[in-house]
Amino acid sequence: MIRVGIVGTGGMGTVHYTNYQYIEECQVAAVCGNREKAEKWGVNDYSDITEMIQSEHLDVVDICTPTFLHYTQAKEALKYCSVICEKPLSLTRAEGEELINTAKKYGHHLYVGQVLRFFPEYKVLKRVIEEQTCGKMLDGYFWRLSAKPKWTSGGWLTDKTKSGLLPFDLHIHDLDFLVSILGLPEKQYCTSSWSGKDGMPQQYRFLYEFEYNGQKINICAEASWFNGDYPWSAGYRVCFEHGVLESREGKAILYPEGKEPQILDTSEKRKIPTGINIPPTGVYLEELEHFVECLQNDKDSDMIQYDQILGVLGYLEEINKKL
Repeated sequence: MIRVGIVGTGGMGTVHYTNYQYIEECQVAAVCGNREKAEKWGVNDYSDITEMIQSEHLDVVDICTPTFLHYTQAKEALKYCSVICEKPLSLTRAEGEELINTAKKYGHHLYVGQVLRFFPEYKVLKRVIEEQTCGKMLDGYFWRLSAKPKWTSGGWLTDKTKSGLLPFDLHIHDLDFLVSILGLPEKQYCTSSWSGKDGMPQQYRFLYEFEYNGQKINICAEASWFNGDYPWSAGYRVCFEHGVLESREGKAILYPEGKEPQILDTSEKRKIPTGINIPPTGVYLEELEHFVECLQNDKDSDMIQYDQILGVLGYLEEINKKL
């Protein structure tokens, strides 16, 4: 039985707790910092991470707190057990390297929740790219857009020093996915749009050049927190030698050359309630099951690798230095 302690019991902490209930090999034994949630979930509450780990004999700590807390909390926990950390792992590459080295020093594992890799429509894209269903990939456009969020307490999400803003909060999903398939980009360029009233950009456009299978591939990606009541939207449109694959609202449609469009299967066999205002889905369960399996086998993740995590952090850090 894997004993889990959750640090951070807001939205993502609730999602993780709810999904652990569907993993027989896991038991959420305690939470850190929220007595009300601890009582609701029937677990012990602690104010100190180290005390929680040692008192409850935990195997892993799951960190679901705001971004600016990840580094210090993960560093503390890794001295005593393995860690699952929501994205981003940290706001700098140097801090990410330090956390990975801390895990190695103490013989523990560090898993980062880059959940987009588990979404069905992105698995479909990965397969079409790797199997060259419509020939080689030529170009792509990815987007992740919403109204400016108003739900965070204390305004930390719109504080660059605490959240990293759009690059680290939204765009990190798409860049991580791209790096997992195409490797690190050889070139990057970024523009941003400022409204003047917030002291922060509300829209970014990222341009990347990758080399994949000996071919240059250009990618454009957009991430936005609009100052307007804009509905959530995320997807991609990827051009191949002999077709186009597009995803909107979780659906993936392939437009092959000379053939009728095909709606590809992006259905989920398991739809697990999240516990918050995110529709039931199986992606978080699949992600956590992967981490638990890795932990049971005493290994790092072969799916979300350290060099990929650090590469993405490095690119986003450079973008934030320039803008």
